[in-house]
Amino acid sequence: MLKKRKTEVYALGQHISMSAHKARRVIDQIRGRSYEETLMILELMPYRACYPILKLVYSAAANASYNLGSNEANLVITKAEVNEGTIVRKLKPRARGRSYAIKRPTCHITIVVKDISFVETDFLTWLKKPKWKNKYTDMTYHDMYSSEGIWDKK
Repeated sequence: MLKKRKTEVYALGQHISMSAHKARRVIDQIRGRSYEETLMILELMPYRACYPILKLVYSAAANASYNLGSNEANLVITKAEVNEGTIVRKLKPRARGRSYAIKRPTCHITIVVKDISFVETDFLTWLKKPKWKNKYTDMTYHDMYSSEGIWDKK
């Protein structure tokens, strides 16, 4: 019986003190990119969310090199997701004995890294294929008042 080799590792950061919406803005830029390209993007982006995500990408690469023995040049970020965490609520005293609630949102970030040296060639072709092209490129014109079609019956 053949033993299937594991090709994916992940790094998980929990209770990171920032909004999930702000972290998703950065995560959407690095999803599906190579490890080296991701490092360049994260070091040059001006957002505060880049630093904890950069630490997680480093951690995922270290996990891949330790657990899989893979080279960092062969790593691709296959899955990156941000989930909302707990919201820390504090009360700030205001005028006339009232209080104002301050909400500090947190988020959980997961980075999954795949080693493409173990993967078949179909994944490599999927990776190089442009993702913005639609597979149904031919346009057909359907007139709803023409004699053929579902609008024919009255």
